[in-house]
Amino acid sequence: MAVMTTAGLLLAAGAGRRMGTPKALVRPDPAGPTLLETTLDRLLHAGIEDVVVVLGAVVDPVLPVIEAAGARAVVADDWQEGMGASLRAGLAHLEAHAGPEVTGALVTLVDLPDVGTRVHRRVLGAARGLGPDRLLRAAYDGVPGHPVVLGREHWAAVADTATGDRGARAHLAEHPPRLVECGDLATGADADTPQDLGTRGG
Repeated sequence: MAVMTTAGLLLAAGAGRRMGTPKALVRPDPAGPTLLETTLDRLLHAGIEDVVVVLGAVVDPVLPVIEAAGARAVVADDWQEGMGASLRAGLAHLEAHAGPEVTGALVTLVDLPDVGTRVHRRVLGAARGLGPDRLLRAAYDGVPGHPVVLGREHWAAVADTATGDRGARAHLAEHPPRLVECGDLATGADADTPQDLGTRGG
């Protein structure tokens, strides 16, 4: 019997209007890696071997980074609709291309500068041994955030209800996930402006 695995689904399609540039290209330290490079590195170090990156506002400049990490890219043509479009595109790609051993997806965002490898490992650890009906979500001092683990049995329903910037919110409201407290590791805050950037996570 094949070992159950969890794929990574990294949403990085936005234009980053308040940031002034697509967040995938942002460098918190001008001499350091981009948010995309950092997030990919953290996912890979957490033990996720299969990572899909959803792109939109910027594509060609970041493809070499994705390929170098051994990840795959998918473009959400309707990315301007919001996070829901990215989530639909990513889940559709996984549904079509992931093998039967992939029974879940760890969904995270490119603009979470302090959500690091330790958070991903904790959430993945909590999901270990659970089946394709699993739903888990990182929480920070009790407040739900990212990453979210979507068991494969939920992918179609999430895609059906993912509209605008709501992402999986509607589905998770009807099917509350198990919360995995990570407030001791990170704040879980997203970075919408240059002032929001930080380097705490790892």
